[in-house]
Amino acid sequence: MIEWNEQGEVRTARWRSESGAPAPKRVILADDTLSADTAYRHACAGTALLWRGDFQNARLLLQALMRRVDRKPAKAAARSASKRAQATPEQAFHLHRQAQSQRARTLAAIVIQLEGDYRIALRRAPDWVQACTQAWGEATGEAQVVTLRELLGLVGAYEWRKKGVEIAALGADARIHPHYGVFSPVRGEYIDLVAQAPLPSQELAFDIGTGTGVLAAVLARRGVRHIVATENAPRALACAQDNLQRLGLTAQVQVEAVDLFPAGQAPLIVCNPPWLPARPNSSIEQAVYDEGSRMLRGFLAGLAAHLAPGGEGWLILSDLAEHLGLRPREQLLGWIAEAGLRVLERRDVRPQHPKVQDSSDPLHAARAAEVTSLWRLVPA
Repeated sequence: MIEWNEQGEVRTARWRSESGAPAPKRVILADDTLSADTAYRHACAGTALLWRGDFQNARLLLQALMRRVDRKPAKAAARSASKRAQATPEQAFHLHRQAQSQRARTLAAIVIQLEGDYRIALRRAPDWVQACTQAWGEATGEAQVVTLRELLGLVGAYEWRKKGVEIAALGADARIHPHYGVFSPVRGEYIDLVAQAPLPSQELAFDIGTGTGVLAAVLARRGVRHIVATENAPRALACAQDNLQRLGLTAQVQVEAVDLFPAGQAPLIVCNPPWLPARPNSSIEQAVYDEGSRMLRGFLAGLAAHLAPGGEGWLILSDLAEHLGLRPREQLLGWIAEAGLRVLERRDVRPQHPKVQDSSDPLHAARAAEVTSLWRLVPA
């Protein structure tokens, strides 16, 4: 619960945080009279600003806080640049993550109260009831408080879900609609790898950790007659079912709530695990960060037992972790060998996303060297 004083009374509401951040310990009321500099000082001190003014002014204040967070004094900027220049790739990654976390904490200072039906009772507040319902389920009638930044992210995800992401490998104007909290397949290069690699069989395939269902859909479009797609995250399960239904593929693809492998064996088993071995800070980051490479190691360890004779396992993995010093290639090859597997072929492609060209990105050197691969694995 979150607690504050208003009109001489102690009031409470349920605190909601997608990242699992604890409710702020100090909360003050804020409105249109609050200056951006004062708001920034409160935010840096960890004080939450429960907004009681015009909603659109709250959005403007958030933008002002962003500018202040990103605008470092010359001396501080020089020290930060010097520290990054002397850091190893792994140290640079952890410094970047620390900076991201600190930035997120500061920008989470502006919080918004939602009524029991998800309405926002502020001047010029938009009607986001449908977006909240789609992300969180039916309203419970209980008032809630959420950060403005998270609320804006939720609405952005709602728009992404309506519009969808066009996937060329699925055919003309075919789209995948990512749900809130499910990673969007915007990195098209790994989808193309799955669309082009030679199929060992068209009878059956397993798609491990299906997410939006995009790779299961690609395999179905390629003529694989039956696919079992597994997922252990409830949002992703619902998302995959929704996308497969939209694409008319539910007869070909069976979605199961399973951690890693379903029962039985298949001649093709595909897995696109999170690429970076680090701790995720929110549910959507679980598609990118996998502490201790748990999913990757679990897939490799169980692959041989679930492959049908003559079958292949396709591991889709970026080598960004290697360039960041988080997981050396030798370790990956060691896990493959320990699992009783060998590499039949590796197909590589260079990413085309905008950060590859962004020299101001603290991780630019690693991103510029990144290669995404499809590893065709078979029993040794």
